[in-house]
Amino acid sequence: MSKIKLNVLGISYSQTQSGAYALVLAEEGGERRIPIIIGGFEAQAIAIQLEGLKPPRPLTHDLFLSFASAFGISIVEINIYKLEEGVFYSKLICDDGEKQMTVDARTSDAIALALRFSCSIYTNEDILAKSGIVIDIEPESKEGKPTSASKLFSDPNKPGQRMASNELRDLSLDELKQMLQDAVKNENYERASDIRDEINRRKEKS
Repeated sequence: MSKIKLNVLGISYSQTQSGAYALVLAEEGGERRIPIIIGGFEAQAIAIQLEGLKPPRPLTHDLFLSFASAFGISIVEINIYKLEEGVFYSKLICDDGEKQMTVDARTSDAIALALRFSCSIYTNEDILAKSGIVIDIEPESKEGKPTSASKLFSDPNKPGQRMASNELRDLSLDELKQMLQDAVKNENYERASDIRDEINRRKEKS
């Protein structure tokens, strides 16, 4: 069965499960989307990679990357190969320079690793036919990158959860940069995403 490439479109709060998130994968060159329900830890691991944030201590997926790289192992692709009773099954295609190996993985972990190893994500037509839907979602940025993780984490039903944009606009650029460093140091990645968005907004205007 031919492979279909997927791109990470973004993350949003799950409307069906409290405390969970929906990871949205997009069919490359097509309109179908695959929403996958994941936990908060996995959502954070994916979101900070999309934002390009560097945690002061390595997260589990960062440790996996360092460990694999130390032994000359790379992940060449991710394959979401089965959907059974609402659960997506994935495997990592790994290469050590001499042979390829296949390792089973949870799909959320597989995506988090795909972003860190900069490898492609694939599925097949059968899974897309079963789970693919056409939905309206915030478009990609001008640079073609996924939508900001801070916007994807925003929950309109929880006012005050995110840092108020007006508060950030009153601060100087130097103050914002210092706050960003402090937020990352304290592993407050949602706050860091808000601050980073404000810094990027100012850079676009300058």
